[in-house]
Amino acid sequence: MTETITSRPVRPGGPATPPVLGGLGLFTVLLGAALPLVDFFIVNVALPAIGADLSADEAVLELVVAGYGVAYAVLLVLGGRLGDLLGRRRLFLGGMAAFGLTSLACGLAPGAWPLVAARVAQGAASAAMLPQVLATIQATTSGPRRAKAMGLYGATAGLAMVAGQVLGGVLVAADVAGTGWRSVFLVNVPVVLAGLVLAARAVPETRSPRPEPVDGPGTILLAAALLTLLLPLTEGRAAGWPLWTWPVLAAFPLLAGAFYAVERAADRGGRTPLVPPGLFALRSFRRGLVLIVPFSVGFSGFMFVIAVALQQGAGLGPVAAGLALAPLAVVFFVFSLAGPRLVTRYGTRVVPAGAVLQGAGLALMALAAWRSWPDLGVVELLPGGALAGAGQALQLPVIYRVVLSEVPPARAGVGGGVMSTTQQASLALGVATLGTLFLSLIPPLGMRDALMTALLVQLAAVTLTGLLSLRLPRTVA
Repeated sequence: MTETITSRPVRPGGPATPPVLGGLGLFTVLLGAALPLVDFFIVNVALPAIGADLSADEAVLELVVAGYGVAYAVLLVLGGRLGDLLGRRRLFLGGMAAFGLTSLACGLAPGAWPLVAARVAQGAASAAMLPQVLATIQATTSGPRRAKAMGLYGATAGLAMVAGQVLGGVLVAADVAGTGWRSVFLVNVPVVLAGLVLAARAVPETRSPRPEPVDGPGTILLAAALLTLLLPLTEGRAAGWPLWTWPVLAAFPLLAGAFYAVERAADRGGRTPLVPPGLFALRSFRRGLVLIVPFSVGFSGFMFVIAVALQQGAGLGPVAAGLALAPLAVVFFVFSLAGPRLVTRYGTRVVPAGAVLQGAGLALMALAAWRSWPDLGVVELLPGGALAGAGQALQLPVIYRVVLSEVPPARAGVGGGVMSTTQQASLALGVATLGTLFLSLIPPLGMRDALMTALLVQLAAVTLTGLLSLRLPRTVA
């Protein structure tokens, strides 16, 4: 199936000019990919300041995080489908503009509940923007150029997740023009304005060759299923696990089963479902998604746990807590750039090798916590953080490439949406599960032992990722 493009004028009677994503266009879509992920993590270190300024209790602060994450995860597949239908450049521009406006609303929020509402809207804007990044890369590149672009996408995504936490600490402490925590949202506005100008000039338009209507029943069922899974898990602990969380969680498998049945029926009836079952017939797509789950659960859980441990346990300020992760971010970026060459030479064997490195890094961090607590900072975490960053860089970009390697360009939007939904849901689950375990272990064990236990649990997730990666095909497009 060929890709319909509208990126350049076509001479009368002449063939359509293939879309080309140049260097500036690639930079622009990668900027769009970084913004939602930075914003998911940037709030972690700003929550204490938000709570103090807006007199918000822990349950409301959890909603500041969960409202964004749940809206983002629930709408990602729909965002990908709409990009295929209406044009990916158009959705990218619209989503980025909405992200800028909702960031401004977050930064100007007069109270806790307006902030929660703005964060939900910001998550929806992210869901419109992000799937268009992967879809545009899939539709406008091939061969070595696609491999390089996907490697840079993986590097950007991983770096954004770490940089978000570092940047959040720096901005809160800097108190730019007296804005305090509000600067973590307001900083998005000038970035978005620059991104819109660049996108209008440098990002080509692509869309699916056969526009099809949105699958209404599938969209509603998928949204309901994700809500019943993510909302109680992300909000339940802070709310004291009230009665409503348990029946809502119990509804998840029922709604997930109903979603699967409706999608299968739509496919057999000749209609186009929201998530075409044929995508899961692609072995690379299926196996890559399975790898994303333990990797993302462990990653987000680690970021949450280390932020709490360094600030509340080791007594570091937001800047020092953020900078303690700087070695991980720097090494991640460097190794990500080398990733495409390593994959060309060694294939997907770099993924289990990366899991071994990441596992060794986590073990060193746990050892540092045992030996040095509470004097835990950048020096003590440097060896473990560097190894973990190198290991993560060898896994994440390759996993992205594996997931989308066989997805046809016509379904690039929905394929990218499914992958991003899986990642975002797993990130939320990581904070909910590993974060809950860590916080529940602090009273009986103390902060140090709770941190060591959480790191060892993440080590188990890394080990699972490494073992599952042994089933990947040796080569990837």
